[in-house]
Amino acid sequence: MNLTKDRFGGLLFLLLSVTYGYYAADIPLLPRDKFEPFHAQTMPYWLSGLGVIFSILLIVLKPATVAENEPLLKSNILLMLGLMAFTFTFSVVLPWLGFPITTSLFLASSYWLLGERRIKMLVFASVPFALIFWLLLTQVLDVYIAPARLIFW
Repeated sequence: MNLTKDRFGGLLFLLLSVTYGYYAADIPLLPRDKFEPFHAQTMPYWLSGLGVIFSILLIVLKPATVAENEPLLKSNILLMLGLMAFTFTFSVVLPWLGFPITTSLFLASSYWLLGERRIKMLVFASVPFALIFWLLLTQVLDVYIAPARLIFW
């Protein structure tokens, strides 16, 4: 069995699902929730289980056609590592710059890494989305998002 891009993605998704299921046990339960059929840990366990099932199906059952049978070494590993670095940077910078600015920068830099070079497109594809999503979270869904630390520093 060759390690193609699809199988490598299935392995990464399997690792993510198993880790998610492992950490779902850390979700605290109220004392009366222990014997309830549905509680705070139920949905994460189900999502983890479904992720494990689907990733195993992707690894085992997906036949590789001649066009898709490209070895993993020829795929875009640098692109994947770059997007992972942007995601890590997003999580570190988020408390300092705030949600709208950090999300706009993250989306614009990710689009740039994926090949978009027009500045107008980078700005119009990232800034309105980040602002609308922030307004939806804070005003409609009433989710508290802490303000940027640099503003109150």
